Amino acid sequence: MLRVGLLGYGAIGRAVCELVHDGAAGSVSIVGALVRDPARYARAADQHRFPFVDGVSALLALTPQLVVEAGGHEAFRQHVPAILSSGVDVVALSVGALADAATLAEVEAAAEKGGSRLRVPSGAIAGLDAISAAAVGRIERVTHTVRKPPAALLDDAEAAVVMADGRPVELFAGTARDAAARFPANVNVVAAVSLAGIGLDRTSARVIADPALTRNTHEVSVTGDFGELFIRIENEPSDNPKTGRIVAMSVVRSLRAHGESIVVGG
Repeated sequence: MLRVGLLGYGAIGRAVCELVHDGAAGSVSIVGALVRDPARYARAADQHRFPFVDGVSALLALTPQLVVEAGGHEAFRQHVPAILSSGVDVVALSVGALADAATLAEVEAAAEKGGSRLRVPSGAIAGLDAISAAAVGRIERVTHTVRKPPAALLDDAEAAVVMADGRPVELFAGTARDAAARFPANVNVVAAVSLAGIGLDRTSARVIADPALTRNTHEVSVTGDFGELFIRIENEPSDNPKTGRIVAMSVVRSLRAHGESIVVGG
């Protein structure tokens, strides 16, 4: 039985709990969740029969073997280094936080100190394995275009204007590093693609609010010595319109791999 802790309990955390409860993760037990205000989650604690805590020490006292981070950039920066330093691996979704060089250095030092690893699941994208394989050779160019319904990228008033106009609006074009800083809740997947390939400063990113869409769409183009690769994925949004349903599924797939004798794509 793999003992798993949660960092954050939003749409992804809830979905992971449901999938684990249904047996989709295999032999996995969630031992607790670290949140900002545990009192808000009394009903969820009764439902899931694990405690909600407000500090890393309290979470680690529950002896997780692995922690799933789904709490956003602030929670990532605040808690992930301490978890790694303690020797516990982290499966992280808010990898856009690594666009900050100081955070990246702190995470690397913490993992080295604890003999642990930070793992990045596929999340809302496909093909991270192929991109990282291509990076063993020479990659010339990576372009990542994010297209989402306006409500997933803009506040209500701005989204209403775009919806009324009916035409797509390009909100950003530049480096993946700058995209991660400007859209922290929306482009963690851009950071993941960048880290798998040629880095945050060489990866080109575009973010488009498209009123014709109902799904969060990612298009990734890679050119290099290996040839050319093109990925397009259309994700059904979760309870949080910024996040696709497949994100929680990818986390659970990563957890399930720990108990498998033969792992394909885990």
